[in-house]
Amino acid sequence: MSTDRKKRIALYGGTFDPIHRGHLEIARKISRLFEIDELWFVLARVAPHKQTRATTPAFDRYAMLALATQADPALLLSTFELSSDGHTYTVDTLAHFKQLWSEAANIFFIMGADSWTEITSWREWRRLLTLTNHIVVSRPGYALGFGHIDADIAARIVDVRGMESGEVNSLLSSRTSESIFITDAVMTDVSATAIRATATGDSRELLDLVPDEVATYIRKYKLYRETNERKPNH
Repeated sequence: MSTDRKKRIALYGGTFDPIHRGHLEIARKISRLFEIDELWFVLARVAPHKQTRATTPAFDRYAMLALATQADPALLLSTFELSSDGHTYTVDTLAHFKQLWSEAANIFFIMGADSWTEITSWREWRRLLTLTNHIVVSRPGYALGFGHIDADIAARIVDVRGMESGEVNSLLSSRTSESIFITDAVMTDVSATAIRATATGDSRELLDLVPDEVATYIRKYKLYRETNERKPNH
């Protein structure tokens, strides 16, 4: 880390049910592109938009995250949302970490293109978008919309699609307030739903989707069996 700038910390929230290669590609590519010093996976107890599906116990999701990131010292795990009483919204999480780190670090929150599309349905979304920098991760060629946000928020958008790390960091050094960065640096498109559907099938297919240690954990503790196994007819 250069001594002439604050530490850069990124927060990447989700249920991670399970953590997969797509998540890890996002974490590592964003870390390189924005020269992130620490990236924290913030494990959600239950995401508000996923309450219709039973979530794998937090212990198992945390264990899989720990296994998937154990070899990378810059990828860290936070249990803030798991440890909080009641439901914690993203705006609460960002406010907590801003209070904790804002004097010592520039904070970035990572979200996907789908989350960006739905951002106006999030609790206190306008305040949320002012608390930290945001990195919206889109796929190459994906048509990302901006008509659903206010003009003052749209004015803070910085499109870094197609840029290299040096160009991005030149932009970062010139920004004096929180910005919303749009990037398409990630190519892998992995679905956690697809992983849960293959968990009891071909192990080779599962290994293509999740790290080896995570695949072993899923098999050993027989996760996602209820997702795939139909009850016999009587």
